[in-house]
Amino acid sequence: MAVSPHDLVIEAKAQIKEVSTTEGQALLGKRVVIDVREYDEFAAGHLPGAINIPRGVLEFKIGMVPECANKAAPFLLYCRTSGRAALSAVQLQKIGYGDIVSMTGGFELWANEGRPTEKPEPINFE
Repeated sequence: MAVSPHDLVIEAKAQIKEVSTTEGQALLGKRVVIDVREYDEFAAGHLPGAINIPRGVLEFKIGMVPECANKAAPFLLYCRTSGRAALSAVQLQKIGYGDIVSMTGGFELWANEGRPTEKPEPINFE
């Protein structure tokens, strides 16, 4: 019997620690914050201080980001609603990252609650 993407997310959530948006906001500045959404999603708005490493390249790129070099450091992951972040947290645990939490509700809930967001500066090519 085939498994659905939703089933994979439920399975992943059973293997990780999740925090609420309230807890997530309290963790800003205390954890490395990784946004696993695609760049266009990140560019439209993200959590303050977040680093964008899309889910599709996370395992390959995370080691290239200086803030993520210490696998023992505390990390907070989020995506749009929490599915990609949960799947990402499981994969990071498998490659040796030990202190990972995923934020339930993701950026969608965060923004709907009126919590602080940032947008990257546009690149000026002049």
